[in-house]
Order: sequence, then structure tokens, then C-alpha cells
Amino acid sequence: QVQLVESGGGLVRPGGSLRLSCVASGKIGGLYAMGWYRQVVGRQREFIATSTNRDTTDYADSVKGRFTTSGDFVNKTAYLQLNSLKLEDAAVYYCSAEGLEANGSPRQDWGQGTQVTVSS
Repeated sequence: QVQLVESGGGLVRPGGSLRLSCVASGKIGGLYAMGWYRQVVGRQREFIATSTNRDTTDYADSVKGRFTTSGDFVNKTAYLQLNSLKLEDAAVYYCSAEGLEANGSPRQDWGQGTQVTVSS
């Protein structure tokens, strides 16, 4: 059973910063990417950032230059540094881990989410 646990969410003022962490446990075969998504009530979950085991990263345009992600694939941990936060960044942030099933098919596991609130 794969479990992902996020932490680091909270309340911050506009312009502030937070650092989210995600720790994965259990057997994740062929883990190759750890990503971050966010969701606001009533809207679809949206991609924010991802890091891969080839040391590459990718970001949504809305967070480029403000958010930074990194992944430790030995310890199955990912981080998301959120800087210059805006009101519209408020959401539940989810961590995901992408790997492979025993038969080689892809799988994606999710954490329970951590709330980020941006308010003055």
C-alpha cells in the first residue's frame, strides 16, 4: 500500500512563503516523478509542478518564477517552496507519485492534501 503524506500548509499573507513537504511510503515500483497539484472547491484539480528522477522539473505558467519543487527519489520525498503567494494560490495542495505497476503499466498515487490559505 502506497501512502503519501503532505505537510507544511497553513495561513499566510499575500507575498508570503510556505514550504510543503511530501513523504511517500510503501513500495512504489519504478518511481520516476513526484508532482504537486492543487484544487479549489468547485474547480478541477490543476497541475502545479513536478520533478523527475532525471533531475528535471516542470511548472505551470501560473507559478513559474514563484514556486520551486525538488524531489529526493532515494528517500521518496518531495518539496514545494511557495514564494510571493497570491490570493489566487489558496487551495488544497496535493502531492502525487508516479511509478510503474509490476506489469509495467503506469500508476499515480495521491496524498490527502494540505490546505494553503492566503489572506490579508
